[in-house]
Amino acid sequence: MNPHSFGKTIKGKIISITIGTTFLITLITVGVCFFVFQTLLRQNQIQSVEFNLQLVANNVSSDMKELVYFTRWCSSNSDIIGYLETFHDKDPLAVASKNDKGLRSIAIRAYDRLREEYRNTAPSRYITRLIVSNNTTTNFLQIMNTSGDTSAYKADSLPGWEYFSPLMDSPELLWAGIVNDPFYQNFQDIPIIPVIRPVNGSYGNDVIGWVYLSISASVITDHLKSFPLPADSQLYLTLGDNLYLIQGSSFQEMPNGFTVVSGEQVEGVSPGTLVEKVRMADGSSETLITRSLGQKGWYIHQILSRQQIEQQRAVYLLLIAAICTVILSLGLFMVFSLNRTINQPVARIQKKISEIAQGDFSRDDSIEWDHELGDIGKGINTLSLNVVSLMEKRIDDEKQKKDLEYQILQSQINPHFLYNTLNSIKWMATIQGSSGIAEMTTALARLLKRVAKGAAAMITLREELELVKDYFLIQQYRYGGSISIEYRIRSEELYGCMIHRFSLQPIVENALFHGIEPKGAAGKILVEAVSLADQGREDVRISITDNGVGMSQEMIQKVLHQSPSKKSTDFFRQVGIANVNQRILYDYGPPYGITITSEPGVYTTMTILIPCIIQEGKDTL
Repeated sequence: MNPHSFGKTIKGKIISITIGTTFLITLITVGVCFFVFQTLLRQNQIQSVEFNLQLVANNVSSDMKELVYFTRWCSSNSDIIGYLETFHDKDPLAVASKNDKGLRSIAIRAYDRLREEYRNTAPSRYITRLIVSNNTTTNFLQIMNTSGDTSAYKADSLPGWEYFSPLMDSPELLWAGIVNDPFYQNFQDIPIIPVIRPVNGSYGNDVIGWVYLSISASVITDHLKSFPLPADSQLYLTLGDNLYLIQGSSFQEMPNGFTVVSGEQVEGVSPGTLVEKVRMADGSSETLITRSLGQKGWYIHQILSRQQIEQQRAVYLLLIAAICTVILSLGLFMVFSLNRTINQPVARIQKKISEIAQGDFSRDDSIEWDHELGDIGKGINTLSLNVVSLMEKRIDDEKQKKDLEYQILQSQINPHFLYNTLNSIKWMATIQGSSGIAEMTTALARLLKRVAKGAAAMITLREELELVKDYFLIQQYRYGGSISIEYRIRSEELYGCMIHRFSLQPIVENALFHGIEPKGAAGKILVEAVSLADQGREDVRISITDNGVGMSQEMIQKVLHQSPSKKSTDFFRQVGIANVNQRILYDYGPPYGITITSEPGVYTTMTILIPCIIQEGKDTL
C-alpha cells in the first residue's frame, strides 16, 4: 500500500474528519429535529382535536344537562303528580261525565304548568315530543315540536316499544341510543334520542305514570356544523352501548366500529380527554381522541387524521433538505479552506524532511510561519542543527571512550588477587603464632567473598547466619571479647528458609552500636529462629535480642521508618533496619515485617516475621 495515499496523509485525514463530522452533525441535526417535529406535530394535532371536541362536548353537555333537568322536573312536579293521581283510573277526558267537571281544571292547570316549564327550558327546541301519561295511557298530556302524525292515540303504543320497559324500569337514566321517531309519518328521516322515566305518587314509591321525551339528534349535529373534520378523519358517537358513525346530520350504527388496543390508553392534554390506540374493522391501527359529552355513557370520538401529518411532514422534509444543503455547503467550504491553509505548508515541511533524509541539515527560514505549522518548521530547523551538534559530540565521545577503556584496563584489579593476599597474611600470622590476626583475616576474606559473589536478593537462613558470624567475629576483636552471641535455631529445616540478603546483619549492628556499646558493659546477643507450624502457619519468626540500653517508643518508630543511617559502618552504610522492613513489606505485605519490643535499660528485641519458603535445590543441612 502506498504510504502517501490520501487516507494516510494529514491532509487526507483532516478532510476525512471534516467531511465525517459534517455528515455526523447533519445526521444528528436531522434526527433530533425530526424526532422533535414529529412529537410536537402529534401533540399539536392531538391538542387541536381535543380543543374542538371540548367545544362540542361543552355545548352538548350544557343542552343535555338542561333537558335531563327538565325530565326530572316532569317526574317530580306536584301539579303533574296530582294530575296523574287524579286520572289514574279515569276514562279518557274527552268522554268524562258532567259530574267530573273539576277534572278539566286539574288537567288544564297541569298542562299550563308543563308548557310554562317547557318554554323556560332553553334547549326545548330539541324536544320533538313530550308525553306525560298515566299507566293505562287513557289520559296524558302532550307537547309536540314537529309536524306529522299527531294522532294522540298513538301514545298507547309506547309501552309496547322494545326499549320502553328497559328505560322505564332502570333505577337511573338509561339511553337506548338513536332511533327513528315512530310518531312521524316519514319516520326514517327523523332520528331521535328517547327518554322515558317513571312518575311516582305523592305518598309512596308506587308508579302512577311515566314521562316520555323524544330529543332530536340535532342536539349533537347542530354543534358539529362548523366542526373542522379532515377528509380522512371520522367522528363517532357512543350512546350507552351503541356506537354510531356521524355523517353530516345522519348517524350510522357501527356494531364493529373499532377495538381499543389494551395498554395503549393515555390521558390527553386537556382533563377529561383520552387518547387511545384502536384497531378498526378493516384491521388498520388508528389514534382515537375521546371526549365525554357530560352524560353517563355519552362520548364523542374522532380518528386522528393521517393526511394532515403527511402534509406537514412533506413541508418539514423540504425544510430538512434545505438545512442539510446549508450544512453540507458549509462543510465543503471548510474542507476547501482547510485544504488551502494546510496543504502548502505541509508540502514545504515534507520537502525539508526529505532534504534532511538526504543529508542536508542546513537551516530553512521559509518553513517558519506564524502559526502552528510554523512551530513545527522551527522545530525541524532546530532538530537539523541539533543533529549536526550531536554528530560532532558523538565523534568526541568515541575518542573519549577509547581513552577511558585504556584507563580502566590499567586500573582493573582481579578480586582473587585480594583474596590470595588476605590468605597469605593469614598463613604468615599462623606461622608467627598470631591466631587472632589469622581468624580476623579469614573472617574478613569470607565476608568480602560473600559480599562480592552474586547479586541474589534472597539467600538461605544458613547463608545469612554465616555472614553474621563472620561480621560478629571481626567486631569481637574490636571490642576485646566483651561481647558474645548465641544462636538458637529450633529445627534443622529452618536453615533452608529463604530470607532477604543482609537482613540480620543490620539488626546485629544496631544491637552492638546502639544497644550494648552505650551501656559501657559486657553485652550479649541472642539470635533465635522458631517455626510457627504448631499455630497452623507456615511462617518463621526470627528474634535478635540484646541486653543493651533499650529503646523508647519514639526511637522504635524512628528506627522503623528512617532512611538508611549515615552513621553506620562504612562497609554496610546503605543497609538499615527500615530498609530491611520495607523490603519484607514490599514482597510479602502485612502482617510480615519487623516489630520491636524494648524495656529501657534492660533489653531490646527485634523480631522478623516472614513466610518459610524453601527454594528447590537449596541445601538445608
